[in-house]
Amino acid sequence: MHVPFWAWAAFVAALVALLAIDLLAHRRAHVIRLREAALWSALWVSLGIGFAFVIWAWQGPEAAGEYTAAWLLEKSLSVDNLFVFALIFGYFRVPREFQHRVLFYGVLGALVLRFAFIAGGMALLNAFHVVIYLFGAFLVYTAVKMVRDSGVNVDPGQSRAVRLLRRVIPVTDQYEGQHFLLRRAGRLVATPLLAVLVAVETADVLFAFDSVPAALGVTDQTFLVYTANALAILGLRSLFFLLSGALDRFHHLGTGLAVILAFIGTKMLLSDLVHIPIAVSLGVIGVVLVASVIWSLVTPPPADSDEEDPGAADLPPVAAVGAATGGGQDASVPSEDHAAPRDADAMSGPSRPDR
Repeated sequence: MHVPFWAWAAFVAALVALLAIDLLAHRRAHVIRLREAALWSALWVSLGIGFAFVIWAWQGPEAAGEYTAAWLLEKSLSVDNLFVFALIFGYFRVPREFQHRVLFYGVLGALVLRFAFIAGGMALLNAFHVVIYLFGAFLVYTAVKMVRDSGVNVDPGQSRAVRLLRRVIPVTDQYEGQHFLLRRAGRLVATPLLAVLVAVETADVLFAFDSVPAALGVTDQTFLVYTANALAILGLRSLFFLLSGALDRFHHLGTGLAVILAFIGTKMLLSDLVHIPIAVSLGVIGVVLVASVIWSLVTPPPADSDEEDPGAADLPPVAAVGAATGGGQDASVPSEDHAAPRDADAMSGPSRPDR
């Protein structure tokens, strides 16, 4: 599949335009309601599906099928990632009106990071054919680990990136509106919102370790892998607010994703012996996803027997950052407004969801 430079330029230009529209539409801090989230989600899903018809008309049904399978895979994996975002927002007690801004810049960083991961993965595959077996084995291992683990194994309080942030720059003790950085007494300081963004970006790097090899297992076309990733990630913010509060209802999604990753990993391991048509891959992904969602909706979620940390909910934002770094209050910068936010709605998702 030959992709001319103008196609890449056109897609990147469209991507920048969509991000600008989204930023302008949400430039004012506000709580994203269900109706607004549903409309934006419908828009992003329509764009993702519509691009498959563009690929069909341009490159034919085979390329369109590969793109659709990769997009559907990335979209489903992004839903699983929402559990971690809810955990991060709950840990740092992020007010709901600021959550969209964090996710916007988180998505912006993810678009750049995913391109780097995809380019690196393709370079390895082209240079060393044996890498396809390593990717396949890694996906099978990830699938087994997802089935065996009972929860989201991410602790925002232990993030090395957040620890490093506080060592590099002082952090204020309260949220300062939508600001990530500001000047206080003539020096540049960070707000807890920047710590949240760092935690989100760090989580996305971890997500990329399984999502990018999985997409490369569906298609070896860089353009299709990246466009599928980008168009799936773009709808992540609205999808988070659409499903917020109902994430625990998808308690069997992790099992379905594990089956899909195991299938793709096995496909990569057998790539030199058996050719599995893209129609079969697309069918397996679609059927498993639908089955896992239906299974989740018709069965009650398991009871969470883990006890919450009784003091965690009472920590102000900087206390959470301080707990993450192990540092003292001397590294923080007092805020002009010492009223700690106590918005109960900041807990926008389950603190310990079941996969």
